[in-house]
Amino acid sequence: MARTPSKMLPLGTEAPFFNLIDTVTNTSRSLEDLKGGKGTVVMFICNHCPFVIHVNPEISKLGKEYQAKGVGFVAISSNDVMNYPQDAPHLMKLKAKEEGYSFPYLYDETQEVARAYDAACTPDFYLFDADLKLVYRGQLDDSRPGNGIPLTGTDLRNAMDALLEGENPIKDQKPSIGCNIKWADN
Repeated sequence: MARTPSKMLPLGTEAPFFNLIDTVTNTSRSLEDLKGGKGTVVMFICNHCPFVIHVNPEISKLGKEYQAKGVGFVAISSNDVMNYPQDAPHLMKLKAKEEGYSFPYLYDETQEVARAYDAACTPDFYLFDADLKLVYRGQLDDSRPGNGIPLTGTDLRNAMDALLEGENPIKDQKPSIGCNIKWADN
C-alpha cells in the first residue's frame, strides 16, 4: 500500500473548471452545476484504494450532513482503468450506490481534471468557498487503515464549519495520504 501525500495546491487558487460524466446518472456534470451556495468540496477518490475504502463511511456521512447546509460535494475518479479495471465507470456506479453517496461520482477519463487540481493521491480533498477560491486542502482526519485512530472527518469538518461561520479555516493544514493516482502510460 503506497503512501503518497497531497501536493497541497496553494490556498486562494480558483477551482479549475470541469465537465465530466456522472457514473451514477450517466449525465454530464460541470463544476458550475455542482457548486454549493456556501462552498464546494471536490474529492479525488477511487474504488479500490484501501485509504478510500477506509474513509468511505465518513465521506458519505459528511456529504449528507453538509449538503444540507449549502456545501456542494463531488467525487472524481481519475485512475487509469486500462491498468486498474476495478475503477471502471460501471463499477464506480455500483460503489456509489453501495456506499450511499449523496453526491455525484464523476469519471475523469483524460486525467486532465486531476492534473488541473494537482491531485496526487486518493483520497485528496479540496474545499472551495462560495467564490470557488481554495480555503482548505489536505486530509479528512488522522485516521488511516490500521492505525487505530477513529474516523471522524475532523480536519475537513472543521474547515467546512469555519467556512460556514464566515471564518478562515486554519492555515496549518495536513496533507492527505493515500494511494497515488494511477496515471495512464502516455
